[in-house]
Amino acid sequence: MPKDRSITKQVPASERTTCEATCQMLEKARKDGVVIALDRATDMKPCPIGVESACCKHCYMGPCRLNPRDPYKKVGICGATIDTIMARNLGRNVATGSASHNDHGMHILKLFKGIVEKKITDFTIDDTLKLERLAGSLGIDTQDREIYDVAKDLCDELEKTFSNVDGEMPFTRLAPEATLEQWRKGGIVPRGAMKEVMEMMSRTHIGCDQDYNNLIKQISRTALADGWGGSMVATELSDIMFGTPSPILAEVNMGVLKEDHVNVIVHGHEPAMFEGMLAAVNDPFFIQAAKDKGAAGINLVGMCCSGAEMMSRHGVPHAGNFSSTEAVLVTGAVDAMVVDIQCIKQGLAQVASCYDTHLITTSDRAHIEGATHIEFAEEDPRACTDQVLTKAISRFGSRSMPIQIPKQIQKGVQGFTHEYIEYMLGGTFRGSYSPLNENIINGRIRGVAGVVGCTNPKVQQDYVHVELVKELIRNDVLVLQTGCSQIALSKAGFLTPEAGALAGPGLAEVCETVGMPPVLGLGSCVDNTRILIAASAMVRAGGLGNSIADLPVAGCAPEWMSEKALAIGQYFVASGVYTVFGIGFPAIAGTRFHDLLFNGLEQQGYGKWGTGKDPIEIAKLMIAHIDKKRRQLGIDKVRERTLVDMNDRRAIAG
Repeated sequence: MPKDRSITKQVPASERTTCEATCQMLEKARKDGVVIALDRATDMKPCPIGVESACCKHCYMGPCRLNPRDPYKKVGICGATIDTIMARNLGRNVATGSASHNDHGMHILKLFKGIVEKKITDFTIDDTLKLERLAGSLGIDTQDREIYDVAKDLCDELEKTFSNVDGEMPFTRLAPEATLEQWRKGGIVPRGAMKEVMEMMSRTHIGCDQDYNNLIKQISRTALADGWGGSMVATELSDIMFGTPSPILAEVNMGVLKEDHVNVIVHGHEPAMFEGMLAAVNDPFFIQAAKDKGAAGINLVGMCCSGAEMMSRHGVPHAGNFSSTEAVLVTGAVDAMVVDIQCIKQGLAQVASCYDTHLITTSDRAHIEGATHIEFAEEDPRACTDQVLTKAISRFGSRSMPIQIPKQIQKGVQGFTHEYIEYMLGGTFRGSYSPLNENIINGRIRGVAGVVGCTNPKVQQDYVHVELVKELIRNDVLVLQTGCSQIALSKAGFLTPEAGALAGPGLAEVCETVGMPPVLGLGSCVDNTRILIAASAMVRAGGLGNSIADLPVAGCAPEWMSEKALAIGQYFVASGVYTVFGIGFPAIAGTRFHDLLFNGLEQQGYGKWGTGKDPIEIAKLMIAHIDKKRRQLGIDKVRERTLVDMNDRRAIAG
């Protein structure tokens, strides 16, 4: 086993993560001489100028480095001010994040088109009801028509999401009319994803757009092209092809690995590859091949976002979120880890080699040096999946690594969608968001919060997610979750109806009546679009204003780390949502651009940004905003309950 002694600084493993399974594997990795991201992060010292977005590398006259403590003292060589530099940097971050999600959405649309044209036969249209409902919402005639004819028209319409050079993206029609009018007034309605990303990159080239007030318009439009474009296409079409999730009990954490099974982990974001693996592991041929090598069977497990999708749709066990993807290999029990795109650490290759695990890349858009590449093609998925299983079964038969699997397993209810929330509140014939709105108006539910996003090794893994959500539900705020945040709360046991006992009296009453958890898991990071549609449905149900910006809602990414997160945050802000980021934010407080993001956008009729590091501090910011919206709606006096303070929390804990 290769030894890596390059890390010079270590802290106790328990300070790096609150996940006991990950903690155990971090300690084992250290004993084995293997370095994983949690230790690399401790040893890495970020650039203090870069972290504040006070440097510009967009031409080769520089890089130009401004002083974050005195940002207006000087300008860049070309004369760019700190506001221009920060706006350009954020614009390029958002462009990359939006491009990433739109690339994913375009790939899903290509698969859908292949099914419609009968060129792809291993996948089918599963949810015809959703297909017709979605097509009808976009003005496509569905009456007395063959389902594949409707699907073809839907495919043609959604292609405009990516190819339009003018006009408006199709899914912007699903936003409340007042929200759409606000976008039109501000000139930020997205046209086509490729157009918006290209224009964002062009505007941030040296000598182009040099007014932060104008740049923020294109930043918002590029972000909206993600949330109301590629991400929404990916979520809605994935539901149509693979089935719209509904609540299902699933297991989470590293204890889902089985020593006597061939363990195959799928990690990434493309559902088709995971669906293909699910079909392959149930093939009697491979089940028998595994048994011939002495295994009891094949154990398929997910990680990260594609894992969250499969957990929501099929109840496939989930081993952990982003910060645990290297640690899980340290168990020695993983026979193959299969990856595709997004959030895949290059360090996986080194860790996998230390434990004789097959790391297999499957996408032509994401190779990793040192990994085995087996291309996945939707036209012939078994050409990839069969090779993966052959390698995994062979590795099981020749295992030489000591096996240490943490025992932690938690169960939770996964698989909520905006459609199921509507059904859950009103039933088959009376499905509506009105009961949710009524309980917000009468004060049982204070408001709704989306707590989403990554884990970041700059902080103790999962801590901010869990403590923030604990504080929100204790104050009667219903929480919606996606991505790695959902896995953090699943491991902490918050995605069960029994967790309603941890909520405030109003939310607990609603949870008990409906039989739901106080925290609803909605899937992967692209599934943040389910929150956008749910928010739009709340507006249409009435009583809570005319636009998303009127709603008593807030969002947070407590441990964000990727450019996708910035794109997501900006499309929520542009849609009207107060959005708080933990860890920090790439803009300097006290600058004009920072003031625009944290105050000015709200004054223009959008949402706004916020930031904080302590989970209680973040919760107070979000609850204060929710209460402000309640006052503006005139429903604050209905509610008699008050914010739970530190003394109240101690009393409850006692």
